[in-house]
Amino acid sequence: MNSLLSVIIATLSVSLISFVGILSFTLKEELLQKIILFLVSLSAGTLIGGAFFHLLPEALEINFKLAMAFVVLGFVLFFLIEKILHWQHCHKLHCEVHTFAYMNLIGDAVHNMIDGLIIAASFSINASLGWITTLTIAAHELPQEMGDFGVLLYGGFKKSKALLFNFLVALTSIGGGILGYFLFSNIKAIQFILLAIASGGFIYIAACDLIPEIQKEKNFKKIMINFLIFAFSIIMMYYFSFLE
Repeated sequence: MNSLLSVIIATLSVSLISFVGILSFTLKEELLQKIILFLVSLSAGTLIGGAFFHLLPEALEINFKLAMAFVVLGFVLFFLIEKILHWQHCHKLHCEVHTFAYMNLIGDAVHNMIDGLIIAASFSINASLGWITTLTIAAHELPQEMGDFGVLLYGGFKKSKALLFNFLVALTSIGGGILGYFLFSNIKAIQFILLAIASGGFIYIAACDLIPEIQKEKNFKKIMINFLIFAFSIIMMYYFSFLE
């Protein structure tokens, strides 16, 4: 099979995981509202785990100090983007969709593009490594996509709109895969910058947007459940790092 076609099929397969949110249509609205914050906890944990166990180690291997500079740049950049979004959408004290929902989409788009670059780089070596890499990425994408969908719902998106936007953002992995296929000789430099910036963005979204939302919960039982889901998702991402 042509390697470009393999890259497209692989990245498309990973993108389709975003449709995991379709399961929400089978749940009663009352039940869905009860578990949305748990999905936010899942997303926060996968973002933290993804940044520290998947993205950062790869970026730091190339140049530690420069990588950390790009991490800080990513953090500051996402802070700036959120402030601009907040000013544009919420400056009249009316905000139907919270800015952190849009921030999550932006962060996910960068992450998916990186996944596409990694898949393309793997296929440039050999097909077996390409498919193994695809399966590994799919494994850690499943819980993250579930969490991302929950964040969009919690942020004010309707289910159909959240499903559509989550899928459109997931398609950026195909763009990353095609870009990586044609630029595989320079892919390390591209990955290095994007990995570091995405790490900073993930840390910002989790620490500044999602965790504060989780902290609003007052029921002790739900607080503990949220914490356990958050901790479990970090441990899960740590485990997945050994499969790469």
